[in-house]
Amino acid sequence: MTRKVIIDCDPGIDDAVALTLALFDPQLEVLAVTASAGNVSAEQASRNVQAIIERLDPPRLPRVGTATAADDQPYEDGRRMNGEDGLGNAGFAVSRLHHQHLSEKVICDAVRAAPNEITILCLGPLTNVARAFQRDPDLPRMVHRLIIMGGSFTAVGNVTPVAEFNIYYDPLSAQCVFRSAATKTLVPLDVTRQVALTLDFVEALPPETTRAGLLLRRIVPFLFRSFHQTMGQESFYLHDTVALLAATQPELFESREMAGEVETAGHLTRGMTVFDRRPLSPSRPNMEVMTAVRADAAAETLLRGLERSGLQT
Repeated sequence: MTRKVIIDCDPGIDDAVALTLALFDPQLEVLAVTASAGNVSAEQASRNVQAIIERLDPPRLPRVGTATAADDQPYEDGRRMNGEDGLGNAGFAVSRLHHQHLSEKVICDAVRAAPNEITILCLGPLTNVARAFQRDPDLPRMVHRLIIMGGSFTAVGNVTPVAEFNIYYDPLSAQCVFRSAATKTLVPLDVTRQVALTLDFVEALPPETTRAGLLLRRIVPFLFRSFHQTMGQESFYLHDTVALLAATQPELFESREMAGEVETAGHLTRGMTVFDRRPLSPSRPNMEVMTAVRADAAAETLLRGLERSGLQT
């Protein structure tokens, strides 16, 4: 039985890899891919979603949602690691869509059409999900589950000392979603960083004779070089693909129920995720938080999934 999903993302190279996996995974029925500002501007994120789907040409075309800017977005984005266009400066051309629909409307319509059946994979800032919840207050209880790539339970960030990028980019929306009645699973940096990928992973991507391989071999090496040049690492992370595995291979993870909150202001603490782990905490848990992953098995699963995507393209 397939799982109905909406993928909300801000492509981003790791988002593109996650989409390549998800669109050809027999366990998933991707109903929609909704763009969010984050790694790149709202306009560029919308173009990137369209470019990825057009190049992969999956057997079932999902609905596409277009992004609008967050209300309080910071100056900082993800272009330093992902390139000016978010996809390794590949410069993909896209056709012009005549009928465009806002991401939050696409989310509302899809969940309303299949209540309690849809998992939303949140791979970017939570702007669209928060707006959908504000637009339709009954929606949080109609979503089967949110799987959120974001935050850090040890308060070690990647955009500031204490904040992970997706939460930092739009902390007010993250706070809204964290406080919502939706069933939530958080896949934080503490876990996604456990899956460190090397040049061997890049070399094992599908061949360029496939649509998936042609796309990935144009963009993934750029991310590998970014980690090497910016951080001096011989490995790199695909955070969003690990979050995808939490939907398709949850047995690879360890988790615990936690009470999570988001700091929305503060020169040093904007976007920090705070978890109450006191022994006699009065806070009630509001989400499942992944705390560990079998890293070798996760990397092998990612490669098998990409090989499958290559064979289907």
